[in-house]
Amino acid sequence: MEKQKTTFLSALKENQDKLYRICSIYSDNNEDSKDLFQEVLVHIWKSMSSFKGSSSIDTWIFRIALNVCLRFKSKHKKNQNRFIRLDSMTIANIGSEKANEEDNEKLIALRKCIKKLNEGNKAIVALYLEGLAYREISDILGLSENHIAVKIKRIKSKLFNCIKETL
Repeated sequence: MEKQKTTFLSALKENQDKLYRICSIYSDNNEDSKDLFQEVLVHIWKSMSSFKGSSSIDTWIFRIALNVCLRFKSKHKKNQNRFIRLDSMTIANIGSEKANEEDNEKLIALRKCIKKLNEGNKAIVALYLEGLAYREISDILGLSENHIAVKIKRIKSKLFNCIKETL
């Protein structure tokens, strides 16, 4: 049990920011992102005893995170028909430099465009943006490395066109 705790805490320390960003891609607002992140952590902790070490701990936790996020998105779509959500707006102090404003606009456009992707492409781009190698992405998603490379090229093109239309 102590070894599991140490492994969990070490993996969390190394990957918590990446996991949170993945959660934010699959959620509509900051509160949902936080809830989803907590759910991901609970699932990882509960599954620690089943980690066999046949892949890296990072690959294993990303696979769990994506599965939890996809289940969340599926549940969220079902509930969307039953509830009306009132989202609050958050105003951040972005800074006064024009370059920062332009970068922020591009980042906002990128996030909006990523959210428009289908679930499979969203998973690929989320892992790619976190700096995972094609091999790691293929291990997590169960696709060939070549297939991942082709998909990333197509996704980049879609995102580029979407951002161009948005800005």
